[in-house]
Parts: sequence; structure tokens; C-alpha cells
Amino acid sequence: QVHLVESGGGSVQAGGSLRLSCAASGPTFSSRAMGWFRQVPGKDREFAAAVSASGANANYADSVKGRFTISRDNAKNTVYLKMTSLKPEDTAVYYCAAREWTTIRTALTEYVYWGQGTQVTVSS
Repeated sequence: QVHLVESGGGSVQAGGSLRLSCAASGPTFSSRAMGWFRQVPGKDREFAAAVSASGANANYADSVKGRFTISRDNAKNTVYLKMTSLKPEDTAVYYCAAREWTTIRTALTEYVYWGQGTQVTVSS
């Protein structure tokens, strides 16, 4: 069992930055690919970014590419999402998720453990 806890959300003006953190419990963190997803009320949860278990590979949704950076610290059992040049359309609840495997996937169904989410609000 893996328990994920997100933090770092908040309110920011357009053009600003935030860094989200996701702390994971359990000894298997370094063998799991991790992802960040986001959801707006009334819409489907969507992929934002993912990182491989080693941290060597990352993948991003087109909507965040060049503005968001995902990284991880396996010694701290933590994955991060650095968000810059934020836009009002980035407003959402952001969820951290863990796979059973080491490689990156973008589909929600590939992730078996989920955090409770953290709200990010970007005002214009």
C-alpha cells in the first residue's frame, strides 16, 4: 500500500509560480513511476506530467510543456511539480499518482495509488 499526500497548492496571479510536492509512504517509491494529474469541476481528470522511477525520463501534456517541470527525490520519497508562467486555465485540483511499474504512462488507468489532491487557483 502506498499513501500519497500532496501539498503546495494555493492562489497565485497569472504569470506566477508554484511548486507542488507529493510525499509518499512505503519502501517501494523508487521503483514506481509517478504522475501529476489535474481536474476541473465537471470535467475529466487529465494528465499533466509523469516521471520514471529513476527520474531519468519525463513526459508532459502539451498544455504544460515548457512551463511545468516534474522531478523526484527518491531519498525523500517525494515527487515535485514546479509550475511557472501559470495561466487561469491551469486552475484545477492537482493529484499525485503512483504506478506499479517503473515506466511512464499518461493514462489514468495506469496509476493505482492516488493522493487527495491540492487546489491551485490562478487569477487573471
